[in-house]
Amino acid sequence: MCRNIRTLHNFEPAATEEEVQAAALQYVRKISGSTKPSQANAEAFDRAVAAVTEISKQLLGELTTSAPPKDREVEAEKARARAAQRYGNARRGGALRTVLQSPILAFQRTCNP
Repeated sequence: MCRNIRTLHNFEPAATEEEVQAAALQYVRKISGSTKPSQANAEAFDRAVAAVTEISKQLLGELTTSAPPKDREVEAEKARARAAQRYGNARRGGALRTVLQSPILAFQRTCNP
């Protein structure tokens, strides 16, 4: 549920309002345990998202660093390389295909000795 929360500090260009709001929404979803609140809780949920968005913008505005800003494209490429290393062919359906074929192969072996 929280995989969409990304580091927003020290990027060039800076995080947009939409990115901060999306991270706030994911955070509130995680701690509330709900992706879509009931009508009874919708107002509290929306207030929480707005509050977390505002405090996050304030935090990002006040943070300082001596490190040079990170480039979004470079960081995205690094993430893709880590995912490829971690998952290999699984993302292209290799692992799924093997799992789906295993019962079929087992069935064929028992039917055709």
